[in-house]
Amino acid sequence: MAISKGHRFPIDFDEAFPQGLVMVGEVSPDNEYQSREDRSVGRPARQRVDELTGKRQWKVAVTDPSEPNAKRASFEITFLADVQPVPTTTEVLPGMRPIELEGLTAEPRVAGNGEFKYQSYVFRATGFKTAGGGRSAKPSGEQSAKAA
Repeated sequence: MAISKGHRFPIDFDEAFPQGLVMVGEVSPDNEYQSREDRSVGRPARQRVDELTGKRQWKVAVTDPSEPNAKRASFEITFLADVQPVPTTTEVLPGMRPIELEGLTAEPRVAGNGEFKYQSYVFRATGFKTAGGGRSAKPSGEQSAKAA
């Protein structure tokens, strides 16, 4: 049995991000590329729609405190939802809040350039878990398989 390209694997939030995630900034629409000509004519930006689910795409920048490589610690999460997801936690610093995600999936991909390629993932979620959603404690020896 072969796994097709673009397959999204469901994954538990605590398994993917053992120390949680920190949201940086706000959730915003994931818009399609708009050329200079389109902007000058005043055409509105079109929000991307997921091919598999048909839901609108939203994006947010996050930081993973468990990632040892600083260059890979910050990335974007894509939300698939009809309406803009709203975080359920409060800010701990201006523009920063700890979050937990529900409906999390991971799609493997190759990242990097030239001979410096590495295994990476595209993470998608359906929304935010309610505040205090019960994080489970992980033994300190357990490592995340997020990046090899």
